[in-house]
Amino acid sequence: MILLRRDQRSQGGLDIRTGRFIGCIAALLAASALPAASALRAAPRDGAAPGAMPPASTSGEAAAWRREAAAVTIVRDPWGIAHVHGRSDADAVFGAMYAQAEDDFHRIEHNYLLALGRLAEAEGESATYSDLRQRLFIDPEDLKRQYRGSPAWLKALMNAWADGLNFYLAVHPQVKPAVITHFEPWMALSFTEGSIGGDIGSVDLPSLARFYPTSERAPASEPASVPEPAPEPSAPGGSNGFAIAPALSASGHALLWINPHTSFYFRSELQMSSDEGLDAYGAATWGQFFIYQGFNAHNGWMHTSYGGDAIDEYAESMVDSPRGRAYRYGRGLRPVTVGRIQLSVKSGNALVMRTFTVYRTHHGPIVRAQDGKWIAVKIFLDPVRALEQSYLRTKTTDYASFRKTQDMRTDTSNNTVYADADGTIAYFHGNFIPKRDARFDFTHPVDGSNPATEWHGPHALDETIMLLNPSNGWIQNTNDWPFSAAGSQSPRREDYPAYMWTRGETPRGIHAVELLEHAHGLTLDSLIALGYDPHLTAFDALIPPLLRAYDRLSGADPRHTALAGPIAALRAWNRRTSADSAATALAIFWGQALIDEKRALARAANETPYDYLLARLTDDERLVALGAAVAQLEHDFGRWRVPWGEINRFQRLTDDIVQPFDDRQPSLPVGFAPGQWGALASFDSTQPRTTRHIFGSKGNSFVAAVEFGPTVRAKALLTGGESGDPASPHFADQALMYCAGRFRDVLFAPADVAASARRRYHPGEP
Repeated sequence: MILLRRDQRSQGGLDIRTGRFIGCIAALLAASALPAASALRAAPRDGAAPGAMPPASTSGEAAAWRREAAAVTIVRDPWGIAHVHGRSDADAVFGAMYAQAEDDFHRIEHNYLLALGRLAEAEGESATYSDLRQRLFIDPEDLKRQYRGSPAWLKALMNAWADGLNFYLAVHPQVKPAVITHFEPWMALSFTEGSIGGDIGSVDLPSLARFYPTSERAPASEPASVPEPAPEPSAPGGSNGFAIAPALSASGHALLWINPHTSFYFRSELQMSSDEGLDAYGAATWGQFFIYQGFNAHNGWMHTSYGGDAIDEYAESMVDSPRGRAYRYGRGLRPVTVGRIQLSVKSGNALVMRTFTVYRTHHGPIVRAQDGKWIAVKIFLDPVRALEQSYLRTKTTDYASFRKTQDMRTDTSNNTVYADADGTIAYFHGNFIPKRDARFDFTHPVDGSNPATEWHGPHALDETIMLLNPSNGWIQNTNDWPFSAAGSQSPRREDYPAYMWTRGETPRGIHAVELLEHAHGLTLDSLIALGYDPHLTAFDALIPPLLRAYDRLSGADPRHTALAGPIAALRAWNRRTSADSAATALAIFWGQALIDEKRALARAANETPYDYLLARLTDDERLVALGAAVAQLEHDFGRWRVPWGEINRFQRLTDDIVQPFDDRQPSLPVGFAPGQWGALASFDSTQPRTTRHIFGSKGNSFVAAVEFGPTVRAKALLTGGESGDPASPHFADQALMYCAGRFRDVLFAPADVAASARRRYHPGEP
């Protein structure tokens, strides 16, 4: 796929060869003009029109699906975003899943293969331990039982979820699922919360593989060993949520900044509404039937990760007793539970079975051995109530009703920043947080034989860290601790046990406070400008010691001459990222060289890489890393003085889940930077780098600024475009805007949606 047509590549002075912006904004205004209405008719994936039901669908199913489809209307706006309306909430769910499947069915299927522990059926041996990890916690038979016992209203939504996906497959026989050819309603319970990574994903795969190194296989003639998986790439390291009280806004209405940092293309943007009161807009993780981060006509919610600690590891003391393997607990022994997990793994054109004998204690499944102990992981799982909470949140109408959903306390991995039309702003640091004995350090495995380390039920919501209408008029969270969430009005660290938070302050948090403390008269546009402020606060602390180290060099030291130019560039730099800044590139290459060198030591010291760099570097280490950064730039680009936008690029070539990148293919310059250096508008890449350029793969994804009042106003932006189909006009129609941080108006009110409609249809219509 070519990102820009040949006649667009130099339009308005955008030089693709050098990556420099010349008259960038003027170019974008021209280059990203809305396409003609005739071009916006979203083509089904693979280019084939919807067809008749395949033989696999019974006549009863087909008739039921057609009736559901008739109750749903989908409107596609000029950017291909789906606005789904149904007579009932279940109808809206049916339509939302159909629309999501039109946009990117393969990401939906991938998410549920991962959640169900069936990814190896599509990807083969490399996904075996990912599946084993999932199945240690998720039992399909248990999910089926829980589905059968679900409340009738939730069961109706799950039924509609499956029907919408199955109807899409039925009328698009040219779409070939990798594994799941028929979705069952209970499957929705495997993926209920919407975060990237999730609690189960925190279990280390290489350690799991070392503990369960072999499996029984069929056919028996195959070798017994399974290759140990490579370490997984780290999940994106940040999201930003800001809530602004009416006193600080120009309109006198509350504002909300929604800025998740995820892998690119991780979520769909859509609107879901019904005659039963549903009307929510925002980002839905592919395959889920609720708006995960977004707003309705009354309020809005932004989730950031890393709230209170809700996962613990227990070091179990194992004993071989006459009755079998046991573990110590209190003054006695308890038997280890032994089970078997069978996985299907793709091998060529066939599936082979992998059977693992697995172990668990009352704390949870055993995931590794450490220091002579077996380590069990305890997490909280209540999929029915978790799905209820995720969905009911989207239908709340004020702070009281929103707080009522928070009282369900099933969310184990999110903080929540909140604002509403009544002018209320609020913050919840975590949601489900188990009570523990604060004498123990739960950041490391605790003694599983000591009953005092047990959980004692969840904390009541009032016992957790919260904020409601602080007098400073703003709230922020950037995946850090809550003790700077509202400036001087922040909660006090000494008032809470240490397990109430999991991370310290971040450079992004420092950046957010720096801006918000001086904010006033904010509009949607100035809130967006605040969220895209280019200051890289980490270098405020990191660069001065480097400059002092250089100044202490003797004139006879060869580094004094070799590094003179780079040091002068960093000394003069304003520590603002931009596409035309060579100092930005030099600083980021220097910082990355330090992290690559010190990452393992930081992990051993139980510190973030940034904290380690801040406190433990020597002068020589700082200077050696700068020399390495200069050498890397000269090797890759022929010189060290390279504008950041020439290196840092946006490219979208295919619909692959893991995007490929190619230095030889067209790409766009990006002036944003990784969030670890304090960039609020994060644009980050997967390490280690395998291309000459740095191609973004994670960071800003769906971003929105929302104003609440008598009517809701919002502006939004999406990475690349709504569709995952390279043939769609909406595959990269927001790419130029994304690279400049230029937002579009959100179409939310029915009249606005109708006035801008480019296509209106019922599911199943061509």
